[in-house]
Amino acid sequence: MTESTALRALALVCSLKPSPAPSSSDLMARQVLEELGKHGVTGDVVRVVDHDVKPGVEVDMGEGDAWPAIREQMMAADILIVSTPTWVGHMSSVAQRVLERLDGELSETDDSGRPLLAGKVAVAAVVGNEDGAHKIIADLFQGLDDIGFTIPSQGGTYWNDHAMGGTDYMELDETPEAVASTTATLAANAAHLARALKASPYPGS
Repeated sequence: MTESTALRALALVCSLKPSPAPSSSDLMARQVLEELGKHGVTGDVVRVVDHDVKPGVEVDMGEGDAWPAIREQMMAADILIVSTPTWVGHMSSVAQRVLERLDGELSETDDSGRPLLAGKVAVAAVVGNEDGAHKIIADLFQGLDDIGFTIPSQGGTYWNDHAMGGTDYMELDETPEAVASTTATLAANAAHLARALKASPYPGS
């Protein structure tokens, strides 16, 4: 696989704000996609709260469930981006629901016994005007890894306001250099890993 190998990404924005409300999580997800674009990756953004994703831990929770359509987009992608705000020190309830629905993938395998998500890469983006980003990324990575995704080196990017602050990421005049460089590294490593896994898939059981 070469740098020219086409890859696709899907960003699941787990903001609590439905479209078209401005969202810091949406902004950071799009910044990750912009950086991925420099490595031959195209992608789409889904703001999960805009869709009726039913509670549950199955692939399809029945009539009216919007998750199967989102899942179809995820299955067509090589890289998954989960972007979430920080609320009371935790990922949003929307992000938690995404993890719960992804739990349904544990029973989904291919003909070689591999999880259907094995070979796909997952990264995380977290924003918040309170602390908690490291813990959220750790929780996301544990869940995503358990489900079958592969996490690249330095696969998380985040921004937190200073202690007791009240500024939102989207209110900044410019992206802090530390965040921009971390996002760029995430994108380069994610694209590299996704191509490596396409060239050499995990062995079956």
